[in-house]
Amino acid sequence: MAASEKSMRRVALTSLGGTSIEWYDFFIYGTAAALIFPTLFFPPDIPPYVGLIASFGTFAVGFIARPVGGMLFGHFGDRLGRKAALVTAMVMMGVATTLIGLLPGYETIGPFAPILLILLRFVQGLAVGGQWGGAMLLVTESAPAEKRGFYGAFAQAGAPVGVILANIAFLIVTASVSTEALLDWGWRIPFLASIVLIGLSMYVQLTLEDTPAFKELIESTEPKEAKPRSPVVQALKTYPKEITLAAGAFLGVQVTFYILIVFSISYGTDPAGLALSKSDMLFAVLISTMFQVPALFFFAAWSDRHGRRGVYKWGAIVTGLWAFAMFPLINTGSLPLIILALAGGQVAIAMMYGPQAALLTELFSTEVRYSGASLGYQLGAIVGGGFAPIIATSLVAFGSSVWVSGYIALACALTYFSLVLLKETPVTDLDKVA
Repeated sequence: MAASEKSMRRVALTSLGGTSIEWYDFFIYGTAAALIFPTLFFPPDIPPYVGLIASFGTFAVGFIARPVGGMLFGHFGDRLGRKAALVTAMVMMGVATTLIGLLPGYETIGPFAPILLILLRFVQGLAVGGQWGGAMLLVTESAPAEKRGFYGAFAQAGAPVGVILANIAFLIVTASVSTEALLDWGWRIPFLASIVLIGLSMYVQLTLEDTPAFKELIESTEPKEAKPRSPVVQALKTYPKEITLAAGAFLGVQVTFYILIVFSISYGTDPAGLALSKSDMLFAVLISTMFQVPALFFFAAWSDRHGRRGVYKWGAIVTGLWAFAMFPLINTGSLPLIILALAGGQVAIAMMYGPQAALLTELFSTEVRYSGASLGYQLGAIVGGGFAPIIATSLVAFGSSVWVSGYIALACALTYFSLVLLKETPVTDLDKVA
């Protein structure tokens, strides 16, 4: 049974708030990896592009941890409940991000600086690996079937809203302090602000109930049969094809998204290239990402009426084509055209990311849904997103930006064919998923 309309709004807005702050924590690391960490946490005598690749390497560590977090929290989310797993992930993220803001740099503690940075980034990855499944299921398992795509977009919108918040935070800091102060202490402020997430996690724990689908599973007449000892293993045994194809369907989203929000900043501010200011590129990413938020809700609602796969496949096609227009627009050095390039990409990936929450929810049965959806999502994230800035940086260093466009197009082609092999998913009763 779906939640009441009033309760559904509260669940949706809480999910949006939680995922926005959680993704803010995850994404401020990406912004700092592009602008701050290459000089702060690594030896000063290495070439700049080597420092940048090393910094993006620590960024990728978070993605390596995400499938581990998906398995860990998927197990407890399917065994103990969506809410408990979500709250734990939120607290973990808030603590790890706050501690990053307190880390001394390479000049102070030498090689221990990047080591500690990597460890805390790994914890961030564990947390976000568990958070997405909990927040997504909190809304999709509570929503009425005919609006599951629309309400699922509240969990998805946390990603672009997190990018917006992260860029606003860095824009305010960079505009308020000198470059020296920014490198010394100013960059720490956005990380320390993430302590707010711990307070929000307490609100979720005290005010929200678990989802109707999970409560029905708990109240099953044969709970031992309904709840496998290892939901992750059960999901892998029962749904290997769905997990693999769900990961493949996420590649186009992840590769494009992290090139838009992370790589584009270092690309635009490269002194040997466009040499734009940090503020200009942060502003371009900020404004362009705003276009994704309403687009997510539009395409998610569209999928409620016309099916998930069709909208998703068109998103893969449009994104792959737009990739070849994007870099010529960025290479003009014109801020309005750069915003147009990035905004076009954000709207295109919203065609895929908007329906994704409902699509993954409807692929798996209740007793393994947290594990199955999280595995598909996070495996796609590590392959697609974690290494996208490194690959894009290498392609530009040894080739040109057209190779980055080809990289995006290849990821979108793999996404398209994964969707071709997936069945259409909308169903009226999540408990009847085969």
